[in-house]
Amino acid sequence: MDERERDIIDDIGGLISEERGLRDRSTRELGLSDDEKSRLRTVEVRLDQCWDLLRQRRALSEFGEDPSAAKVRPADEVEGYRG
Repeated sequence: MDERERDIIDDIGGLISEERGLRDRSTRELGLSDDEKSRLRTVEVRLDQCWDLLRQRRALSEFGEDPSAAKVRPADEVEGYRG
């Protein structure tokens, strides 16, 4: 695992923690404020982008290509993968 991949995994960990915090607040309280709902959606999209980037890097590496060629894809593209 290279430094960039570790950075992506660290980003994922931070985003997961933030997402859990927001979801915990939404279940313990009467709900989230509009700003918190917006932030939760942003975190969810960013998580999808990070996971996608990590998968791209690992696939490129697996096939002997340069993992640094992987790029963050636009949110609408990554979100389009959902079934």
